[in-house]
Amino acid sequence: MAPLTTVLRAAKARFLGAVVAGAVRSLFAFARLIGPDRSSDLGAWLVRTVGPLLPQHRIALANLRAVYPEKSEAERRAIARSAWANLGRTGAEYAHLDRLFDYDPEASTPGRVDVVGIEHFLKLRDDGLPGIVFSAHLGNWELPAICAARFGLDATAVFRPPNDPAAARLVYEVRSGTMGGLTASSGGGAAFAIAAVLERGGHLGQLIDQHFTRGVVTSFMGRPALTNPLLAKLARHHDCPVHGVRVIRLQGHRFRIELTPPLDLPRDAEGRIDVAGATQAMTAVVERWVRETPEQWLWMHRRWRVPASTPAQAAASQQHHPVR
Repeated sequence: MAPLTTVLRAAKARFLGAVVAGAVRSLFAFARLIGPDRSSDLGAWLVRTVGPLLPQHRIALANLRAVYPEKSEAERRAIARSAWANLGRTGAEYAHLDRLFDYDPEASTPGRVDVVGIEHFLKLRDDGLPGIVFSAHLGNWELPAICAARFGLDATAVFRPPNDPAAARLVYEVRSGTMGGLTASSGGGAAFAIAAVLERGGHLGQLIDQHFTRGVVTSFMGRPALTNPLLAKLARHHDCPVHGVRVIRLQGHRFRIELTPPLDLPRDAEGRIDVAGATQAMTAVVERWVRETPEQWLWMHRRWRVPASTPAQAAASQQHHPVR
């Protein structure tokens, strides 16, 4: 029998999880009531106000000082506050994911969402081949998966679920109602589920701009960073096209989704996609995106954490643990 303290701790965690989930559901209901535009504005105001009081704000400012030493402190603080506002808008917009995307290529007047590169979406959908799409935490980063689902692209988004089970269930519930396939990046059977998507000719999407402890070392914003090589390994194994997609938040509660043409990824002497080089190539695209709209990126996480021993360990990992 489990010790009483263990039982009580588990019960407390379940209770708190249920309370948080209930509170979030209530906030979602309120957001639905006031509509997407006012929800977005309220979320921006709230998080822009509260965010600078949190410890993560110091992380954001430290990151901005390292990346933009030429900017004034006032400029860096303005970028950080805008990044908090973007995060607040994105969180508030979760309640409206089923109504945000309204792109119609045949419409005579622009809607809330514009798509640049829709021809690439359509080619991915119709070519009968597997494909890979990488993205980053920019604008409202949930919209590309909704775009894929609306245009009939067989796509599965790889996501990292929240640590709290109740929150994880809620996020999955919200996403699954508007997107295509979803698969967790970790847990039992995750690797097989991810590989199976491409094996059957589907398309895989993943955000690649966060720290990954077991990643390969890349140069990002002029500093070494550990980046998840999963998509590069899968591209090497399947030799399939790799695209990037980003979301730019525009004035007037509008968005622009941009899908790049397939990347010309570096290859090794045998003609196969080079994992480290491909990961760097994707990271370079993300860097360009972030530099163009720095106020819409998540600066408040510890992206740059590379131990001194990591480069050698990463090279050894690629050599001894290839994708099968």
